Amino acid sequence: MRICAAFSLLLCGWLFSAPVWGQDGEIAPIPRRIPPTNGIKLPAETRAALRERTDRLKDRVWEIDFKEHAADVGMLVKAVDFALRHNEFYSEKEIPLASEMLDLAEERHRELDENDAASWVKKRGLVIRGYRSEIDDSYQPYGLEIPEGLDLTRPVPLLVWLHGRGDKITDLHFLNRCRSKSQAFGGFVAEQQDAIILHPFGRHCVGWKHAGERDVFEAIAAVREDYPIDPDRIALAGFSMGGAGAWHIGAHYRDQFCAVHAGAGFAETKEYNKLTPEKYPADYVQTLWQLYDVPNYAANFLNGPLLAYSGAEDKQKQAADLMARELAKAGHELRHVIGEGMGHKYNEESVEKIWAWLQESWKKGRLRHPETIRWETPTLRYPGFGGFQILGLEEHWKKASAGVKWDRESGKAELDLSNISAFELRAGEGGNLSGIQLAINGTQVVSDNPGFPVEAVQVRRKGENWVWGEPDKTGKRPGVQGPVDDAFLSPFVVVPPAQQPVHPQFARWVDFEFDHFRDRWAALLRGDLPVTEAGDLNSEDISEKNLILWGDPESNPMIAEIADRLPVKWTEESFSFRGKEWNRNKHVPVFVFPNPLNPDRYVVLNSGLTFREGHDSTNSQQNPKLPDWAVIGLDQDPDEKTPGRIVEAGFFDEKWQ
Repeated sequence: MRICAAFSLLLCGWLFSAPVWGQDGEIAPIPRRIPPTNGIKLPAETRAALRERTDRLKDRVWEIDFKEHAADVGMLVKAVDFALRHNEFYSEKEIPLASEMLDLAEERHRELDENDAASWVKKRGLVIRGYRSEIDDSYQPYGLEIPEGLDLTRPVPLLVWLHGRGDKITDLHFLNRCRSKSQAFGGFVAEQQDAIILHPFGRHCVGWKHAGERDVFEAIAAVREDYPIDPDRIALAGFSMGGAGAWHIGAHYRDQFCAVHAGAGFAETKEYNKLTPEKYPADYVQTLWQLYDVPNYAANFLNGPLLAYSGAEDKQKQAADLMARELAKAGHELRHVIGEGMGHKYNEESVEKIWAWLQESWKKGRLRHPETIRWETPTLRYPGFGGFQILGLEEHWKKASAGVKWDRESGKAELDLSNISAFELRAGEGGNLSGIQLAINGTQVVSDNPGFPVEAVQVRRKGENWVWGEPDKTGKRPGVQGPVDDAFLSPFVVVPPAQQPVHPQFARWVDFEFDHFRDRWAALLRGDLPVTEAGDLNSEDISEKNLILWGDPESNPMIAEIADRLPVKWTEESFSFRGKEWNRNKHVPVFVFPNPLNPDRYVVLNSGLTFREGHDSTNSQQNPKLPDWAVIGLDQDPDEKTPGRIVEAGFFDEKWQ
């Protein structure tokens, strides 16, 4: 695949569309919305000096990349690198920040290189750190607030604070903010001595969804490597966009936190955007709202403490009011602190109440093995709580619900299940499920005692009955259930065409869309797209990563290798897909599917992220816009909303058919 050459267009903030293969005329570039394109122009001498210094440090980071804490250097250099590449300096006073970050990078590099030391790990107060993401191998930043009086000789609580939206708060600005001031709860807890506060970056501005969702857990894991975090006393909180993130992540991963606090934010798509039926998108887009819309997961909050906050005069009080209604349907009254007279901010009195609640939650800690569990989900992306995990659904995108009453002492469990075809019970540390007796929707399922400890049992539907045993591994299951965007929540590698596609319109489209994906991932998701030529793929790529393949069997050897096991079949001039024939120069097949070489990972054909620049004006619209498969018509060029004309689109069934 040709390398982008018009670097100056990137500096102007436009996603680049270079000359295309086999077709006169270019597809119009798509303006980048976030980060903004209105950065100031650096003096040529200043830019050249920063560029030279940054490139030199990038090489030096590579030299120490194998060392522990190298990411604490790499993320500083990357912050300046990306600011230069994307013109992300928005005022003259920001220019010195680049030199300051590079100074700190050099200082840390010197420590690691000469002494294998990392003195900043023992620093108290405001500390900026980094980790290397498993998703795309990028360096990602995070901030810490470590109280001077906190006893780090014993396990301590952690508060994960999700920041609000800031279109201009890219890596460089985020790091500066994290080293400059206390941010949690509007700065009202700067003097607290109860917990370490973690500030994840969230991949900048994607509403704590997509790779931003995974950033939270990768940052927590990084912190736990160096600090004695008590895993049972990790609380989640955030405000504005961070409040939306707390609603979303708290509902989907309720077993990971001892408490969840959501300040303002949004909780769903339709009401927040005031959409009326005449403005609704395609049915499959509405279906995909269920992935992140929190009301679909409301009952999950019944598994632990939840506290909302709203300013009395804040229009984003709408989220807490909506969730109060949804939780009332589940028989729960939402605890809701309201700041009298406040708009979109905290007041000190409210923060005192919230902090006291957090202290109480930390004191109680997370309940690892509750006797009762309630869980609901429309997708196996979010399969369960602790020792109860759903392994199969009767049908995706319809509510699946589970009520579990588990008497571990007697070895009995009662389960009330709906739209669930398989599940797993896990004993947990030191537990034993040998001889467990289940009552599933009133039906008794009893296991023999094998005479040795059993850590987990799996149960599946067989006709009208429930039987012991693993579910069918050829069907949809947790982590391999779609839609297309799901492939970018875990490690992936992008494989471009090795040569020009034969059909000129298709070649023109692939050329543009590949570049668009690469540029968008860098600008919005803050990492370089992990690209590998087909001939350079290795066994680790196949076993550990999702394969994102571009082109067709003639242009991409990896597609050719697995073509006979994919749901699309190519002939010289057409392809057949889901019972229809399509002209290869006028249409493109797009889909996510289990990789035939490794069914535990995905293969994606001809697609990157499916939400685009036109959806960036509000984080509530940064949801998947394509389902499991689609056919794209090339009679319409890609734009800020779609990759072309969506001729057909839909979901595979539970058997990937």
